[in-house]
Amino acid sequence: MENTQNTLHILLTEEDADAEQIAELTGYLREELLDLDVDDVRTAPGGEPPPGARAVDVTQIGALLVTLGSSATALNQVITVVRSWLGRRHDTHPSLHLKMGDDVLEVSEATDDQVSEAFRIFVQRHSPAGAEP
Repeated sequence: MENTQNTLHILLTEEDADAEQIAELTGYLREELLDLDVDDVRTAPGGEPPPGARAVDVTQIGALLVTLGSSATALNQVITVVRSWLGRRHDTHPSLHLKMGDDVLEVSEATDDQVSEAFRIFVQRHSPAGAEP
């Protein structure tokens, strides 16, 4: 059984982007996350559109499930990579929806400082007592 407190759901969306663009952005983010000390990074079920399909659920294409594992710093590492990745998207303006358990964080059209603070608070809420965020 999957521990929802140990799984981070990331949903990437972008206004006016087509399914192929969302899939490409999600793929880049997934590659970076796979370099971390996490158990798994996979696309959410139903994430791959059939070849040539036009009518697809874009929300499923941009969905990743990150299984954090037992490392106390895994969430902080993931958030650091996500923040860095987001900061490099000068040609696009993706919105992120992060969910861990019942806690949801949405980032869209925010300043770098607002994003940093929101991510810091999110990590702090999910860090073990006494652990450094």
